Amino acid sequence: MEFRLKELRKKRKISQLKLALDLNMNQNTISRYENLEREADYETLIKLADYFDVSLDYLLGRKDYKK
Repeated sequence: MEFRLKELRKKRKISQLKLALDLNMNQNTISRYENLEREADYETLIKLADYFDVSLDYLLGRKDYKK
């Protein structure tokens, strides 16, 4: 699986800390998601997809188009 969180975050020039604060999460959790050390639950995946305005399939690397 190709989790595109880091790619999306860097394209928007958002730090892990900013993303974590915007989503009421811990920066360390964002880092673990990006490094595939931890998997996000469904609720978090939806929050991330909504935040970046992409589909879940795109976020998870299943599709190459964002919507």
